[in-house]
Amino acid sequence: MPSTLPDGDPAPPSGELPASALRGLGERPFGFYVHVPFCVTRCGYCDFNTYTAAELGPGASHRDYADIAIEEVRLARRVLGTAELPVETVFFGGGTPTLLPARDLARILKAIDEEFGLRPGAEVTTEANPESVDPAYLAELRAGGFNRVSFGMQSASEHVLKVLDRHHTPGRAAQAVHEARTAGFEHVNLDLIYSTPGESDDDWRASLEAAIAAGPDHVSAYSLIVEEGTRLAARIRRGELPMPDDDVAADRYLIADELLAKAGYAWYEVSNWAASEAGRCRHNLLYWTGGDWWAVGPGAHSHVGGTRWWNVKHPAAYAQRLAQGVSPAHAREVLEDADREVERLMLELRLITGFPLGDVAPGARPAVARALGDGLLEPEAFKAGRMVLTLRGRLLADALIRDLTL
Repeated sequence: MPSTLPDGDPAPPSGELPASALRGLGERPFGFYVHVPFCVTRCGYCDFNTYTAAELGPGASHRDYADIAIEEVRLARRVLGTAELPVETVFFGGGTPTLLPARDLARILKAIDEEFGLRPGAEVTTEANPESVDPAYLAELRAGGFNRVSFGMQSASEHVLKVLDRHHTPGRAAQAVHEARTAGFEHVNLDLIYSTPGESDDDWRASLEAAIAAGPDHVSAYSLIVEEGTRLAARIRRGELPMPDDDVAADRYLIADELLAKAGYAWYEVSNWAASEAGRCRHNLLYWTGGDWWAVGPGAHSHVGGTRWWNVKHPAAYAQRLAQGVSPAHAREVLEDADREVERLMLELRLITGFPLGDVAPGARPAVARALGDGLLEPEAFKAGRMVLTLRGRLLADALIRDLTL
C-alpha cells in the first residue's frame, strides 16, 4: 500500500499561505505537478500514492477526476492571488496519467493555461506506461499541448519485468518511443531501474542498449529501492528474493554511465542523462534549483517560497474537500532558512552545475577538503569556485552530502 503522509502543522481550510511564502512570488520559476493516482495493477516495488480499481472504493472515479483536479487549479489561482505567474513547466505523473482519456489531460492543462498562462515554449510532460498509449492517443496528447512524454521502460528483460510486476512486454517501450516521435513529440524519456533481484550485468547492458536504440533524447536510471509495505519487500523478507546489493548497484551505475556516454548522452543530474541541453527535464530542474510549484491531486506535495504542504491521500477524501470548497491540504511546514540551505546543497550538488564554494557553511569546509582529496570533486571546477561531482563522487553522493550537512 502507499506510504504514509509526513507529520506537519495544520493547513488552513482556505489553503491560505503565510506571507513569507508569497514574498517574491513570480520572481522564481513556477510550475505545476498533476498527480493522477490510478493504475491498472500495483507494481511489486511501488509505494506511491496510487490505487487500482479494487483499492479505490466509493467516492472517486476516473470519470470525474479531471473536473476535480481543475477545481484545485482554480483554488491555486485564488490562493496565489493576482501575481503574474507564467507557468514554465507542467508534469503529469502517477500512477498512470494515460489511463485517463487524452482529452481529460488536455482539459486540465487548458485550465492551468486559462488561470495562470503557460509561458511560450513551456515544457509539458506526461508519464505513461508503454501499454497505456497507442498512436491515436499520443497524437491527441500532442494536439492538446503536450510536448514531452516519459515512458516507464524499467527493463528489456522479461524475467526482470516479472520480478518488478511490470506488465508490458519487452520491446513495447521502444515501439512507444517511435509512436511518440511520429506523433510529433520532440522530447521523449525512458525510465530504467537497475539492481532488481535476479538481474545480471548482461541483462542491464541489454536494457541500456535497447533504450539507446529506441532513440529517446533523455534516459533516467534509478537503483531499485525496497520500500517497506510493498510486495517486493515482503518477498525479500520471506527469503524468496535476495536484497539488492550496494556494490552491485554501483557497478550497474558505472555500466550505465559508460554506455550512455558512448551513445552521446551526458549526465546532468546523478540519475539522469540527456542527448542535449534542450533534452534535459526542465520540470525536474525546477525542483532541484529551488523553484515554486503547485501540486494538484491526492497526496501531492507543493512548495512555494519555503512553505511545503501535502494533500490528503485518498482520492475520495480529496474529491470531497474540493466539492465542499475546502483546500485538500492535509498539513504543511514552513522551512527555516537553515533548512532551505541544507536542501539546496543536497539538490544542487547532484547537478552537473554543482554548488558554489562560497555558499558552503564554514563548518562544512573540512568535509569539502576531504571530498576533494578523496577524488569526489572535480579539481578544475573547484579552482573555478564550484563543487562538481566526479564519477566517483556521483557513486558516493549520498554519503558526501551527509558528511557536508552533519
